[in-house]
Amino acid sequence: MQRLISAMTAALLIAGPAVAKPATDRVGHLLGELADAPGPSGFEEAVRAVMVRELRPLSDTITYDGIGSVIARQGSSGPKIMLDAHMDELGGVVRRATPGGFLSMQMLGGWLDQALVDQRWVIIGSKGPVKAVTGIRDIHVVPADERGKVFPRESLYLDVGARNAAEVAALGIGPGDPVVPDAPFEVMAGGDRYLGKAWDDRVGCAVVIEALRRLRAQGHPNQLFVAATVQEEVGLRGARTAADLIKPDIGIAIEGGITGDSIGRNPEETQAVLGGGPGMFLYDSSTIPNRRLVALVDRVAAEANIPLQHDLVQGYGDDSAAIQATNGGVPTVNLVVVARYTHAHNGIIDRGDFDRMVTLVVGVIGKLDAAEVARLRSFEP
Repeated sequence: MQRLISAMTAALLIAGPAVAKPATDRVGHLLGELADAPGPSGFEEAVRAVMVRELRPLSDTITYDGIGSVIARQGSSGPKIMLDAHMDELGGVVRRATPGGFLSMQMLGGWLDQALVDQRWVIIGSKGPVKAVTGIRDIHVVPADERGKVFPRESLYLDVGARNAAEVAALGIGPGDPVVPDAPFEVMAGGDRYLGKAWDDRVGCAVVIEALRRLRAQGHPNQLFVAATVQEEVGLRGARTAADLIKPDIGIAIEGGITGDSIGRNPEETQAVLGGGPGMFLYDSSTIPNRRLVALVDRVAAEANIPLQHDLVQGYGDDSAAIQATNGGVPTVNLVVVARYTHAHNGIIDRGDFDRMVTLVVGVIGKLDAAEVARLRSFEP
């Protein structure tokens, strides 16, 4: 054992110190702040504060729907364009404390059970954040025939290090407190890929901010409503209530997409690749986009030499479905910045995909004058 430790130490000395993380620019810092902000469905306060801070100087007005979505308006004439991104992320809610000081948790959103075991979490209690972990049974006591099985979520408990329920209460933790993944933002090797939680849909939140910033400077032919919505992961709720207030003529949802370039993927699941450019969904389980709006996005991407990835994904829902079903029917499309490992603690996005998405969104909105919107909304044979 001593010889092994010495060999490992020598290898570390030869390799030298770890490479320092590259510095990020303003946009990189914004992406990191949004990713790190705690905001499970129904508990979006921290994300909302960032969004309002960033959107206020870029907007003519800031209003809210009745469940907490932010609606920023830019422009006072022309068609109503709703540009949507949701603020909430997957998380959980504390159910109860056991006599032994463990906590059961109600999951919020579409978690896989295998993504929950042996993970770090943060509970937002009344006295501030508390670190927790979902433990795992020790391999020394797990029977051989159970070692390859998935632990069901009902068997998992949060461990905050408390000895009993009284110590849990003393930490300021009680039923209904939100729980979020503990997965800090990091810049990965090379500096252009970002690791973090909640890219679904904090990457979309950053896109709509940066698009609004550019449009403020260059102008556009419409009334643009940026909606940062709540509770998408539990039923597309904020998109519906925000659209009820906006009554949009056109809806554009910006989401975190899904890559098919990681190991072990079935190519029929998704064909998108990280770094391959922004994406557009031609189908998902919740909506089919407007065909003319799809063609417009294709044309804008081609004119700007932006590589555009097309995808069709089962088992996926997005805010464009809720927007589509308001105001007598709204032409919509879902545009995505692809991410690896969505709906889990740690996801990866590519900065180039993000930047090109902002350029694409700005280009599309610039085309949506009254005549173009009327064309998109016409179904005359």
